[in-house]
Amino acid sequence: MRKIILLMHVSLDGFVTGPNGEMDWVIHTEEEQNYVTDLLNTVDTVLFGRVTYQMMESFWPTVHAHPVWSKSKYHAEHAGWIEKTEKIVFSKTLEKVDWNNSRLVKEHIPEEIAKMKQQSGKNIVMIASTSIAQTFMQLGLIDEYRINVNPVVVGGGKPLFKNIKDRIDLKLVETKTFSSGVVELVYGVKRGEV
Repeated sequence: MRKIILLMHVSLDGFVTGPNGEMDWVIHTEEEQNYVTDLLNTVDTVLFGRVTYQMMESFWPTVHAHPVWSKSKYHAEHAGWIEKTEKIVFSKTLEKVDWNNSRLVKEHIPEEIAKMKQQSGKNIVMIASTSIAQTFMQLGLIDEYRINVNPVVVGGGKPLFKNIKDRIDLKLVETKTFSSGVVELVYGVKRGEV
């Protein structure tokens, strides 16, 4: 069965953005980029909320024509990967999605995810998309949390864990410390374990 993996950058105090929505504190050295690339090679579907989808759609298709980003091996490879990867967008307000290999889901999220997890293929990753991630947490749909803790305290902003009503028991699967000071924590969700 395919897994739903949440990949998220957070500050040490648990925020995914700063007080004004800024994310300039997220560290993306080559070491972190290579680690993310290795993860993305194990997935063939990416999940987005509306805001993240629109941000990604406005950037990644332009990379190959951009005078700076097109020279970056990481950006060029990631642009190619995301272009061919299936993209599922969860939104009640969007009417359509136009980016290549994109599909819109407006309702029945648990049923849609259950069908996707039963299909053949690689794992499924949710990148950023805090609001939909929180919905998935509340519905118990995330199987693995990959949290990259950045060595910064931002003092406020959008928290990763918000309005979680039920306890989520986790098992530490892996940790990795990058030379930048970022620590990746990988937790699997315990389901029915004592």
